[in-house]
Amino acid sequence: MKPKILNLKYKILPLSVPADFGGNITAWFEEQAKAYDLKWLLVHADDGVIWGELRDDKIHLSSKLFGPALRAKTLQMARVFGTTGELFIWKTDYCSWQARLVIDNQGQEIEYFDETMLLWGTRLENSNDGFFLWEHGSGGLRHSPPVDIKEDLKLKIRHYINYDDDGQAYIQFSRLVGIRADTIKGVV
Repeated sequence: MKPKILNLKYKILPLSVPADFGGNITAWFEEQAKAYDLKWLLVHADDGVIWGELRDDKIHLSSKLFGPALRAKTLQMARVFGTTGELFIWKTDYCSWQARLVIDNQGQEIEYFDETMLLWGTRLENSNDGFFLWEHGSGGLRHSPPVDIKEDLKLKIRHYINYDDDGQAYIQFSRLVGIRADTIKGVV
């Protein structure tokens, strides 16, 4: 199916990561989520995947149900995202932190299209604090996103399009927009 190409304004900003980032990583993510109206956290760490969700100005983490603790020492990259934008932070080869913020509906005009990707999970195992432990297949792959029904195991991704000197289109970058069916339908 051919994606529908739309236009919106966007802005990309470098973001400073404080020197004491590792001291209270959860507080920093909460501060950023509140400042930029972002709702979800997806962390890839050396020891697993951690999901988070901002509720009542606090980030609730899937670690209470399953998975590793959120620690700067093991963090590889993280995305704090929502319908308004995404903060992406990653560890460089030199073990320093880089971050960028994408904000929609500000700045310059760009073409984009949205895509829905399926998250893995075939069997619901357990739940705690709004997170649901999903297992996939017989290989023991598990993660705990904030979704309780199979129809919600979807991630909306926005692809921003640019053109090279020959006029050929390419995806300049992509960001996460939403999780769960109710936030994926009709979000622009």
